Amino acid sequence: MATEGPVLKAAQKFSGWLVVAAILFIVVGAFAIIEPAVAGLGVALLVGWLLIFGGISHFVSAFEGGGARRVLFQILAGVVFLLGGYYLLTHPLLALGTLTLLLAAVILVAGVCELVTYFRLRNEQASGWMLFNGIVALALGLMIWLQWPSSSVWAIGTLVGVNLLLTGITRLIVGLTGRSLARHAAA
Repeated sequence: MATEGPVLKAAQKFSGWLVVAAILFIVVGAFAIIEPAVAGLGVALLVGWLLIFGGISHFVSAFEGGGARRVLFQILAGVVFLLGGYYLLTHPLLALGTLTLLLAAVILVAGVCELVTYFRLRNEQASGWMLFNGIVALALGLMIWLQWPSSSVWAIGTLVGVNLLLTGITRLIVGLTGRSLARHAAA
């Protein structure tokens, strides 16, 4: 019989918190899937704030010195980031449309890259999954692109929601497995 040591107690505590975080991920992911427009606007606002903070960090970095060219670049980058962030925060619907179009382009490019990789590795094991992934990515990217701007209402929010939901399910399984292993080790 093993006694409960500090490592087992820490593992049980960590796995408990992981389960709580997983449940939050699942709830937020389900909400994003149910209300994709709201989730999409949330993402657009988040990107706007990230650009604002990025602009501030460029201004702070400008004061670290490093020559006139570097300082000028940091100041210009800070201005661009701040203006972009301000624009996204003050025009969230346009930001959502722009981000959706960018998302469609990124998914299309990823699909093309997967297909190119498949054709280069088609004789290798499991290369069919690359073909499958490439076809699905192309179909999804085209679906978002061809339905734009109306896809702005659902695309980002739904994809973020699915990601959060799957992240939550994965964390829940890992947390429950960790709790089970810790209980088993303590017995």
